[in-house]
Amino acid sequence: MRPDARETWPSHDLIESWLGDAMYDVQLRAGEDVLVEADDPEAVAAARRFRDVLGRFASGVTVVTSISGGAPVGLTCQSFSSVSLNPPLVLFIPAKTSRAWPAIQRSGQFCVNFLAADQSWLSNQMASKGADKFAGVTWTPAPGTGSPLIQDTLAYVDCRIHQVIEAGDHHIVIGRVLDLGLPADDSGIDWPLLFYRGQYATTDAENA
Repeated sequence: MRPDARETWPSHDLIESWLGDAMYDVQLRAGEDVLVEADDPEAVAAARRFRDVLGRFASGVTVVTSISGGAPVGLTCQSFSSVSLNPPLVLFIPAKTSRAWPAIQRSGQFCVNFLAADQSWLSNQMASKGADKFAGVTWTPAPGTGSPLIQDTLAYVDCRIHQVIEAGDHHIVIGRVLDLGLPADDSGIDWPLLFYRGQYATTDAENA
């Protein structure tokens, strides 16, 4: 086993949700619980096929944050994308089962933090249940919304919620960009945290 194998795997909570007995988790993204009845063989097979095929698409990992009720909230999210340049719009796609998303929705705003290759621990922590997600996390208020801007992330996009669309077992959340930026010290080469085939990964520096 590779010395860094532990860092390539999701959190215990995520693994437990994938391996549950009563339900089958078609989870593609860290931090979600999208379940299929385990006693329906055809649905389980279709879910597994869906997960396995779409899992071949490598994606970046972000933490979406906000302030709700005076406290920081956050969720791990891979489904992030730019939408429009004029006006500047982006989107992320939380599961309807997300515990953090309702609090973010109530706040009306959010900040997307792009995670670096050495921040798999942060992804796991923000995807955990029943824990203080911000324990040991250093952050400052983002310029546009005051949402948590997490230290040492690769970049951030600070937004106001523009539109929310229901889409199956997820919501498509479109945000109007108020502010965005890079770390104050952007002189070095930083590698992103990726998620591929159910494991954390990053770009190959030697072949980049």
